[in-house]
Amino acid sequence: MGKVDLRRSLIQKRQSMSVGEWRERSDRICIQLQGSLLFRQAKTILAYFSFRQEPDLSLLFTDYHYNWGFPRCVGKSLDWHIWKPDDSLQVGAFGITEPLPHAPSITPAEVDLILVPCVACDYDKYRLGYGGGYYDRLLSSPDWANTPTIGVVFDFAYLSQLPIESWDKPLQSVISENYYT
Repeated sequence: MGKVDLRRSLIQKRQSMSVGEWRERSDRICIQLQGSLLFRQAKTILAYFSFRQEPDLSLLFTDYHYNWGFPRCVGKSLDWHIWKPDDSLQVGAFGITEPLPHAPSITPAEVDLILVPCVACDYDKYRLGYGGGYYDRLLSSPDWANTPTIGVVFDFAYLSQLPIESWDKPLQSVISENYYT
């Protein structure tokens, strides 16, 4: 199956989950993350607001031991901003929730961990995204190349193999409800 068909199939499967199942699976991923060494050692973590029933990590965002950063889509890039639970948000490009433009920015040097949203990941830690290349460009940038990454997926989207391109870069780790590699 090619990337387009695989992406469509997995997003459809994700969106067919009941809210209860989605919440339960997301909470299990949060528990897995809290147990991971990369997460526990981090101080500033880049994350995402769930979109189209991606794993929801919002359970973690009220933990004030961490500084949380979230992206804004600006042109073909992601700009990262500090966000706290009482800060306002807006709906930006593609209908994705994001911080306000005047929220404090984050530089790559401040970041200890990136939690990467994925449509799918494979056992070699390659990811399948939405096809816009935002995270591919970010993760291949020299400024971000050494920042630890954890791809976040549901178990059914953790696959033995994905079609990969020459520009694809593997993540450092992958986490789901039952797996952490």
